[in-house]
Amino acid sequence: MEQVSSTGKPVQITVTDGYDLKGFKGDTPVTFVRAEFNQVVLGDSAKITVSPEGTAKYNFTSSFEFNPEGGITLDDLAHKPVFLTVTEVLPKEKKQKDEKTLILGQAVVDLLPLLEGESSFETVVPLHPVPGSPLEPLRSGVKQCSLEVKVFVSEPLLTPAQISGGSLLKVTLEAAYSVPESFIPIGPLQNYMVGLQVPSVGEKDYPILFKNGTLKLGGEREPVPRPKKWPIANILAPGANNIPNAFIVGGPYEEEEGELNHPETDDESQLSFHGVAYVNMVPLLYPGVKRIRGAFHVYPYIDSSVYEKTKCLFSLFRDTGHHLIQNNKVGGVNSPLSKPVISKNLKEDKTVKEKDIEGKPKPGDVQAPSIKSQSSDTPLEVEPSLCHNPEGQQYVEAGTYIVLEIQLDKALVPKRMPEELARRVKEMIPPRPPLTRRTGGAQKAVSDYHMQIKNISRAILEEYHRMFGKQVAKLGSDMDSETLEEHKCQLSYELNCSGKYFAFKEQLKHAVVKIVREKYLKTTSFESQEELQTFISELYVFLVDQMHVALNQTIPDDVQGAVSTIYTTSEQLRLFAFEAEVNENFEMAAVYYEERLVREPQNLEHWLDYGAFCLLTEDNIKAQECFRKALSLNQNHIHSLLLCGVLAVLMENYEQAEIFFEDATCLEPTNVVAWTLLGLYYEIQNNDIRMEMAFHEAFKQLQAQALQARVTKQKSTGTVEYVEEGGKVESSLGPWGVTNGSSTTAIKVEAPAGPGAPLSVLDEFLEESSKLQSDSREPLLSIQSQDPTISQKLSNILLKEIPAKKETSKCQDSSTFLHPTTYGISQTPTTIFMETIRFLMKVNAVQYVHRVLAHELLCPQGGPSCEYYLVLAQTHLLKKDFAKAEEYLQQAAQMDYLNPNVWGVKGHLYFLSGNHAEAKACYERTISFVVDAAEMHFIFLRLGHIYLEEKEYEKAKKTYLQACKRSPSCLTWLGLGIACYRLEELTEAEDALSEANALNNYNAEVWAYLALVCLKAGRQLEAEQAYKYTMKLKLKDEALLAEIHMVQETVGFGNPSF
Repeated sequence: MEQVSSTGKPVQITVTDGYDLKGFKGDTPVTFVRAEFNQVVLGDSAKITVSPEGTAKYNFTSSFEFNPEGGITLDDLAHKPVFLTVTEVLPKEKKQKDEKTLILGQAVVDLLPLLEGESSFETVVPLHPVPGSPLEPLRSGVKQCSLEVKVFVSEPLLTPAQISGGSLLKVTLEAAYSVPESFIPIGPLQNYMVGLQVPSVGEKDYPILFKNGTLKLGGEREPVPRPKKWPIANILAPGANNIPNAFIVGGPYEEEEGELNHPETDDESQLSFHGVAYVNMVPLLYPGVKRIRGAFHVYPYIDSSVYEKTKCLFSLFRDTGHHLIQNNKVGGVNSPLSKPVISKNLKEDKTVKEKDIEGKPKPGDVQAPSIKSQSSDTPLEVEPSLCHNPEGQQYVEAGTYIVLEIQLDKALVPKRMPEELARRVKEMIPPRPPLTRRTGGAQKAVSDYHMQIKNISRAILEEYHRMFGKQVAKLGSDMDSETLEEHKCQLSYELNCSGKYFAFKEQLKHAVVKIVREKYLKTTSFESQEELQTFISELYVFLVDQMHVALNQTIPDDVQGAVSTIYTTSEQLRLFAFEAEVNENFEMAAVYYEERLVREPQNLEHWLDYGAFCLLTEDNIKAQECFRKALSLNQNHIHSLLLCGVLAVLMENYEQAEIFFEDATCLEPTNVVAWTLLGLYYEIQNNDIRMEMAFHEAFKQLQAQALQARVTKQKSTGTVEYVEEGGKVESSLGPWGVTNGSSTTAIKVEAPAGPGAPLSVLDEFLEESSKLQSDSREPLLSIQSQDPTISQKLSNILLKEIPAKKETSKCQDSSTFLHPTTYGISQTPTTIFMETIRFLMKVNAVQYVHRVLAHELLCPQGGPSCEYYLVLAQTHLLKKDFAKAEEYLQQAAQMDYLNPNVWGVKGHLYFLSGNHAEAKACYERTISFVVDAAEMHFIFLRLGHIYLEEKEYEKAKKTYLQACKRSPSCLTWLGLGIACYRLEELTEAEDALSEANALNNYNAEVWAYLALVCLKAGRQLEAEQAYKYTMKLKLKDEALLAEIHMVQETVGFGNPSF
């Protein structure tokens, strides 16, 4: 904060009236008001007689001078109130020389508004009665007496710049729990106090003392909420100890920042004396954080340990503790912000037990269970002597801990508001509202063309009826083709001679021009005659097709033969695209994705799928365009924001990435993946504090989700357990995961400097760390399955290796896409990192996956698991590193032998490596499980393919039938058709192949088997047509082509070139 002016500024306190006053003697006592501030009497009012209604007009003004240079400072105004003591003057008795007075009550005026920019304020403060005062209400419903007070300064004590640039620090020490048995008073009165040293840049540390602690017997509960106390001693009225409108409210321990924010069992044995507690102050450096609260263990105070963590050479109590206790022998528990007077006099008549908080922010000390952590530590001490601490270990044995709250008026690090983040996103990606339907677009042009065709057809029919109607009626069905041909020639001649033909052409001309402009977007001249001819041919085909559509709508249904068409849904197109990816046919996959976009351009899920496909082919620029298009359709869509952030990191647009990730956390604060990705971004930026903040928030949200799921499950089964207030629920929650098993040690990981670290180096790191971790962990159960929501890449390992880019940051040997399938395997402990891995695997962000795997490996509740090894195996399969993939799959099988996903991936491994016998065994085991693997589609396809190779056609037929029932596609029907053909079930084979052809009539193998079926069935024309398309689509299977030629020679037809 800026330095305030050194000129003294008077602060005036005026007591105008008193209400509902009573005295010891009579209903109209004589009273006066005494004003005190900072242990100095400011003055006494005149003696005023209280009216029968209990009102007194004091109009008493007193003042003090605010001077930060050498008098009353900002700190004094922040935590010291003005005391107003009302005293009754008793009537003089006979022979009495001096007046006798009795104190009625005491009121406090909080001067904090002066530090908030106010120059004056009025308030009515309660007058708290002293013990035995007549003001004390004897029954409920009695109005409490009060004083009306005005506070005034000639000008604000702080300028707007000083207010905006400063903040108010509030520290509340709630209580110390599980104190040693030696705290129980046996003999002399004991005084309990705690000290805190607040670091100050360029100045001496500022000490804060919490004095006059009150010992309560074991089993007593602290009420919640309860008022906070003024840090002032010798307050006469007990009620005046309480700070107005300030309460200790407590809260769930899971949301605390302390060490005891997860369930644990404390040792019940209790002894004690000098100890220290380390408080992690780093959360106050998180954006937007103004308050931290938590419980902190008390450890033995050892000078070397305290110095190592805080750089403090000696205890705070060495200079100040005894002197302060000497001057504060009366009073209750005091709250924060009391400013001590430094003194060298250490004599103390009482036995003293002290706690001291001292320390400076020091990065590097790990107190929270994070992967990379940085903390500022503040020690709390309890001192039996100044040079020796033989009993400090007793705090550990007693399990002593304190509950501390530190609050700021303003966050040290401001947080960007959601409105600002939304504005920045809109600036980068302007929202695109759905396009309005145009009345004059392509659809309207085609409709107009249809209308003109219908009108002209009616006119031609009328002309034909005029010329030949009687003859047609006379001949009826006896009219032959020659007569019809003659009628046609005469009609054409009549239309040309009469000019009607030309009129019909002109009538169509305008509609055709609109189609050219609106449908084909041709508005400029053609560059060459060849281009013109090509376009005319294309246009002619389209016009003829549309003419037939219009005529079919005009002719009655009983005249035309309806042809059934199969309409493919968006999900079917997605499946076909997935199959094309697995079969390395990226062109066909792109066609399917683009067809989905043409059908529903406003569906953002289609854009996200296409973007993930572009990541598969390492076309990051197009992927970014797709993700941003999706975000423009809905700027509140979390996945679109996250994927835009991922692409921004991959393309090293780090400022944009931060905006996207932050906006996602603001829009959905409970999203675990959003917080984890934000933490990974901060890790890349080497911002350890914010990284820890993001990971901590992600863990908290994951923990909350797990608790909510458990409560919901208990309610559904009627087994909810209620816990008494103040108790801690025993659970298995632990840091960074939702279950807490055996304790593990958090290891600090230095991740690669950028996202482009070579995968080979990272693989070595993961492998070595995995071995170290597996050596140190306890044996795991053999049945341990991963979360069913994971989308395993079980099928598309068939993809070819894509040449690596020049930049190491784009090192990716091959890529894939995955299909999420929910299955009923029991859930295992999950972590924020595994949740993120599942999301990244779904969108093919393999580079991010390797980064998160490092965190998962070293996470206390992560580490090597079945799912972890499965992900590693998939990444190595993508690189065609079959040896490594098999090694990791063996590890996964050892951890969960009955996991169907393990056997499914092993089957893909053997299938890709050419060992079809082992692949067959793995696939058969996979489909024999009661619970399905994550992706069964390609397991059935590949198993059926192996059966066909081994001529087990009945098994192949059964397998392909299962695939057709689950997710029918061209490939499933083709496989079924082949199996039926080999079993010489020609009718079933033709039906299956027809289904395959309807779903994809560009598959040469489908046409080839249709040709074989038609040849065997003796249908020459259909056999020749099927063979023609087989050759046109360039069938690559030479053996199948040779089989077709052999059958053609046998039956003597089917090849028009014979």
